[in-house]
Amino acid sequence: RHLRMSESVRMRRVRALLISEKLKKLFPKASTVLRYSGPWELLVAVMLSAQCTDKKVNEVTEKLFAKYRNLSDYVEADPREFEQDIRPTGFYRSKAKHILRAARMIQERFGGKVPCAMEELLELPGVARKTANIVLGLACGKVEGIPVDTHVRRFALRFALTKHTDPVKIEKDLMELLPREEWLSITFRLIEYGRSICPARPHECSEHPLTHLYPKAAEIWPKAKG
Repeated sequence: RHLRMSESVRMRRVRALLISEKLKKLFPKASTVLRYSGPWELLVAVMLSAQCTDKKVNEVTEKLFAKYRNLSDYVEADPREFEQDIRPTGFYRSKAKHILRAARMIQERFGGKVPCAMEELLELPGVARKTANIVLGLACGKVEGIPVDTHVRRFALRFALTKHTDPVKIEKDLMELLPREEWLSITFRLIEYGRSICPARPHECSEHPLTHLYPKAAEIWPKAKG
């Protein structure tokens, strides 16, 4: 049984590396399309991007970042007004509450600077591992994990790189399959692949570049176990 398990992991690792190499050729410069200036604005943009397109977030933050120019502006912001400022991104009440509470916590506990430690970022309201991984990777130059968004989750399941639906478990599985230097870039490349080649809506994808590496990906998968 142990041998079969090892072979299974080995096969998944080979598949993950082939996928990563193909994505590297398809999207060599893939990165976040969110527009920001500095770690705090990046954090705000990523928090706003939950259940919202990056395009819409950029539309909102263009005005938001002009209106709220530094951390103190967020700390002193009127919650109701701020809600309306970010309303187009959806779930604006909870997002507003989390962002404004995070601003206060960063000012009071972290000296006005976004922390560059995973455990400290996870203490911030509304920040889970996906957001923390993106901030660490882009703002701090630290790669401690793989940001698992809806695209990453979908492709990890589609290509049988995980059996899980929980983002933390998916992240752990992918971290075991890919070298650390691929952890951050694989997310942005899968996002780009999902946007430009293989969207979530039902379609024929048997001729897609990644599907050629694993034809079963074109089949409809049974619901994975969480």
